[in-house]
Amino acid sequence: MGLRRRLNRLSNLLIFASFLLFANHFTLTYGESNDTLHLDVTPINHDLYHTSGALLEEIESLVHRHPDKLSIEKVSNKNKGYEAQMTVVTYRQKWKESDDRTKLRILLTFGQHARELITTELALRLLSILSEEQFLPNVDRSTLNRTLDRLIIKVVPVENLNGRKRVEDGELCERRNGRGVDLNRNWSVDWGKKEKDYDPYEENPGPAPFSEPESQIMRKLSVSFEPHIWVNVHSGMEALFMPYDHKNTTPDGIPYQIMKSMLDELNHFYLRDHCLVGSGGASVGYLAHGTATDYMYDIARVPMAFTFEIYGDLKASSKDCFRMFNPIDITSFNRVLNDWSAAFFQMFSIGVQQMDGVQSKAIASRFDNWVSIDDYLNGYLMHRKSRYAKKMENFQEHQAYSFWHVSLITSLQFASTNLVLSERMLSLATTRTS
Repeated sequence: MGLRRRLNRLSNLLIFASFLLFANHFTLTYGESNDTLHLDVTPINHDLYHTSGALLEEIESLVHRHPDKLSIEKVSNKNKGYEAQMTVVTYRQKWKESDDRTKLRILLTFGQHARELITTELALRLLSILSEEQFLPNVDRSTLNRTLDRLIIKVVPVENLNGRKRVEDGELCERRNGRGVDLNRNWSVDWGKKEKDYDPYEENPGPAPFSEPESQIMRKLSVSFEPHIWVNVHSGMEALFMPYDHKNTTPDGIPYQIMKSMLDELNHFYLRDHCLVGSGGASVGYLAHGTATDYMYDIARVPMAFTFEIYGDLKASSKDCFRMFNPIDITSFNRVLNDWSAAFFQMFSIGVQQMDGVQSKAIASRFDNWVSIDDYLNGYLMHRKSRYAKKMENFQEHQAYSFWHVSLITSLQFASTNLVLSERMLSLATTRTS
């Protein structure tokens, strides 16, 4: 009897141990927790991707090698014991010039969602081309420099540094910041509204608009810099989005025409017509509330506000986040960086062409003073109604409004005539990787 009892105990222990092994295997393979290790997921390819620390160090070294073109600023902010740090790089060809009113200002941000590592690699590639340490194949540098001389570009290479560190520590599906807030739901336009398919883990908007130090830093940057073009760079699909994210509509009239014509050109000539083009709310399959791009367009009143989605593996498992949001082989990696670099530099060129068209029309109108890009865009913005503004702003003189309205239309026509030129430039400005 005693032997049987001991055998029974031994059998029970073996059964229990077998159960634990099975349960552990099941959890490792199929577990739902974001903190769970998955045996069947793709790890970060460190042969292709920098760590955040290495990437920022390389960018800082790049700036120090090219002080004539690049400058760097490190910004930090704290809220209730949580601190965020951000690196901001500014590109300008001629730092001695004091009048920036003649230049087009562009603000680019990358890595807002932590798991989207490919976006930060694109930031490094763009800065390397701007500093002339890398080049767009078959593009005449002197022609490119004439375009770049008309621009001031600010680049935020890693907006969500704290979240990125969590990804590097193994939480490959993490998109939120260091305390669990989705930074692209933390802005004030329609903040906190929840759709039926709302995911509290993925889309946590925070306790209040701008509760997060990262969002506060970006808002202050947009206020001080006053960009004419804003691009928030993401991955997960291939798309060129304009406002709006929080509703299934686009802006009306001329603003829509200007943004749509630019995105269509980029998609057709540089991105192989692979991208969805339109509003995020109408194209992505769900509405997003409290996004940065909607704020930039409706509140900061940036004339051209975009979200670019530069890569997505739609065949990847939802658990295999690194593969879903980032290319994992060298061919795809280079193709994404080459194609999107060409698209960004063409966007810079289109912006300058539009600015030149406006200025030429202003001179032809016999104005006594030369008209700056800021004055033009102020006119463009004045007649655009914002449902979030406290009151509608109007021009003091109807004649001034009429002039700017006509200038904007003629500017659009001027940009359209450059489509033929863009076709000729296609073979020069694009890189195709097999």
